[in-house]
Amino acid sequence: MLSGKQMELLTSAYNDALAAEKAGDPDKAAALYRTCLELDPADTCGASVRLASMGLGDAPDKAPDAYVATLFDQHAEVFDDILTGDLGYAVPMQLAEILHGDPERHFARMLDLGCGTGLSGMTLGDLCDHATGVDISENMVDMADERAVYDALFVNEAVHFLEEWQKAEGEDYAPFDLIVATDVLPYIGALEPLFAGVAANTNPGACFAFSAETLADQDFGGKSWRVTPNHRFAHTATYLKSLLKEHGFSRVTSFEPITVRSELGAPIPGWLVVAWKD
Repeated sequence: MLSGKQMELLTSAYNDALAAEKAGDPDKAAALYRTCLELDPADTCGASVRLASMGLGDAPDKAPDAYVATLFDQHAEVFDDILTGDLGYAVPMQLAEILHGDPERHFARMLDLGCGTGLSGMTLGDLCDHATGVDISENMVDMADERAVYDALFVNEAVHFLEEWQKAEGEDYAPFDLIVATDVLPYIGALEPLFAGVAANTNPGACFAFSAETLADQDFGGKSWRVTPNHRFAHTATYLKSLLKEHGFSRVTSFEPITVRSELGAPIPGWLVVAWKD
């Protein structure tokens, strides 16, 4: 844990970095973001992601856990208003429309990765006998708990949760028939551990449904994923499809281009994917 003096220095360096970036001085901003990383290797400010978005640092494999937890803890109480109102986010509702399209469809056990305040639990709960939610933000989990749409809730990072669940024993840790990950992939670059964890914790015939952000093909520079100017991660369709096939989700019934959200008034393109395990 940072001391009061270290936190003061970190806050000052981060605010100065933001000001320099906004003023069009990337070199000064980058130097200050590197100072933030020296002061706080856990990277609560997300300096590594900002450096990568500026093209002045290597992209981390995912957004730092401390950064994501802090970001969502800070916004938990107003999260729904910001996401569904200001940003026009409607992925859980779009996914619910797809899965409710078959009136005979039902799942014994659902896992909502990155459950946030429970939007997917609210829209998909009637399709499931048992619903588990997990989020890295304790404040988000508290908000989801108030909605009473999950039978079990956990505070954990998505991949770590899947790894722990796979090792656990007992009927309480049974595999899932539906795993949902809406607005999770934009905080992870290299998706191999996530897809491996999903495959290891699902029954045959299970559904994996998720959203992802993307960019124009030329903006990827030949890579499968990259950090966007909005400090999140975008993925190519080819990368996502190859991971689905590799991990046994070869029956893809939806791979739809969608507008994931708006950012400064501009639509952010992405994918809404529904795939089924062999």
